[in-house]
Amino acid sequence: MTSTASAGTAAHLSDPDRAQRRILRVLVASQVLSGAGLAAGVTVGALLAQEMLGSTSLAGLPSALFTAGSALAAVAVGRISQARGRRPGLAAGYLTGAIGSAGVITAAVLDRPVLLFIALFVYGAGTATNLQARYAGADLAAPGHRARAVSTVLVATTLGGVAGPNLAAPTGAFAETLGIRDLAGPFILSGAAYALAALVLVLWLRPDPLLLARAAARAEEADTTTEPAAAGSGPAVGRGGVVLGALVMVLTQLVMVAIMTMTPVHMDDHGHGTAASGLVIAIHIGAMYLPSPLTGWLVDRHGRTRVAAASGITLLASGVLAAAAPGDSVALLALALALLGLGWNFGLVSGTAIITDTVPLATRAKTQGLVDVSIALAGATGGMASGIMVAATGYPALALTGGILSLALLPAVAATAHRERNP
Repeated sequence: MTSTASAGTAAHLSDPDRAQRRILRVLVASQVLSGAGLAAGVTVGALLAQEMLGSTSLAGLPSALFTAGSALAAVAVGRISQARGRRPGLAAGYLTGAIGSAGVITAAVLDRPVLLFIALFVYGAGTATNLQARYAGADLAAPGHRARAVSTVLVATTLGGVAGPNLAAPTGAFAETLGIRDLAGPFILSGAAYALAALVLVLWLRPDPLLLARAAARAEEADTTTEPAAAGSGPAVGRGGVVLGALVMVLTQLVMVAIMTMTPVHMDDHGHGTAASGLVIAIHIGAMYLPSPLTGWLVDRHGRTRVAAASGITLLASGVLAAAAPGDSVALLALALALLGLGWNFGLVSGTAIITDTVPLATRAKTQGLVDVSIALAGATGGMASGIMVAATGYPALALTGGILSLALLPAVAATAHRERNP
């Protein structure tokens, strides 16, 4: 068994491009499935809590809970990946998300809000795992192609992510035939999708990208003809890279989750049904992932910091439009949420590339997991604060505040660029 594995690793070391192509294909398949899983909670989580609690002020709690749960899961997935490889780490995360989905359905059947909140916390593992998969796509990528590798994994989420919200109404009807609340229906889809994503990874994510990357690094170190600078070649951004990359992703996540979470509630307050809010969220999720190939090319071609700055400007435009859009205008809200998704995409791809450039392989998975904890906590903060703020001041004030907050990226990017020019 060991000799077979070693032979396989040696074969893939001799042809890393072939191994990378296979890994990306498997990751794409799992991301399509997991995209449908994470979209369910985004679409109806706040509405389900509102229905069970009878209060708008706590409608942001589900988002806060499953993003807080994703923080814990990010640590666990990162540590498992660091110790055993990407395959067991990602598979364990998706299985946990499937268990959380089952818990949400059970809570809806029993009408137990406390159980709902616990289950949503567990469900958040799927969101964290979906994000961690992007790092697996970059493990074997050359430095100048890392952003494009990340974008390939991210764009795969689009199919499931767009289909998931649009299946809210049919899965709701299916749930009603089973005697379950219609708003719990999408979690039936998410449970099955997460379980299948885990199965795909367990069966086919071979070779493991992180373990193979480490083996390649060891082989390169053993080769006395390799120049010491070769391993560090590429668009590295210096010691400030971890801080900048984390800040970009944390801030974009905070703003995105806050505005996205309360948009279905805002639409519901203006008489729009589940189908309309599902369409808007589907457009939003499409904008979060579909532009990824273009974003990856822009990041690799024009630089990480320029795209990070573009993220802040795009999020500002989204916040202003969402604040100004009439509550009865589905089209304008859809456009605002599309810009929100695009700004998030710019931030995630550029931030991920910055982190991957900066962190060495020996500690990469663990550090990436810790960075994603910060991202998840930012999402939890945005989700929880959004409901409270909307209850106190209204949706337009939330959207405008989020847009203005995103401008904090610009001085951070400028300061980092200045340090790199003047070390």
